[in-house]
Amino acid sequence: MTRWIALLRGINVGGHNKIPMAELRAVCSGIGWQNVSTYIQSGNIVFGADGTLSTVEKQLTDAIAAQFGHRIHVIVRPAAAWPLYLRINPFPEVSEAEPNRVMLALSKKPLAPDAAENLSKYATAGESIAQRTDSLWIHYASGSAKTKISPALLDRLVGSPVTTRNWRTVLKIGDMLD
Repeated sequence: MTRWIALLRGINVGGHNKIPMAELRAVCSGIGWQNVSTYIQSGNIVFGADGTLSTVEKQLTDAIAAQFGHRIHVIVRPAAAWPLYLRINPFPEVSEAEPNRVMLALSKKPLAPDAAENLSKYATAGESIAQRTDSLWIHYASGSAKTKISPALLDRLVGSPVTTRNWRTVLKIGDMLD
């Protein structure tokens, strides 16, 4: 059995795509996953399951659609990959001082090779963007409210649906793996 991390995109935001975490854990257990735990309402799940990454993603996507009626993007990574994200953060000093302004962005499919370069063209509010392995990192120096880097722009320039988690959440997910 492999340990996995699933990140749900766009749930429990502004009253849309409501998914209570207790019910989500029950759905995950119902499809045979083990040791299911969640962190905050944005949809961060750590669990054990057999199968491939694409199989696990599809299982959860289909189960959420069946139980809650939402077709959302589910992005899965093996838990074994998470410590790498903790090590390759290109903004460690800023992350310590402003953990809610540094975002890890992960996509369903491999990143476009020039994703960070193309996103940097839209960095008009002091954002810094870096690409590391299969991840993008964004420091929103002025906060994310004034940015022109929207979820739709991220998806388009990355070439696949993307979800982001702030540094505080990245750390908490890492703690859940210990």
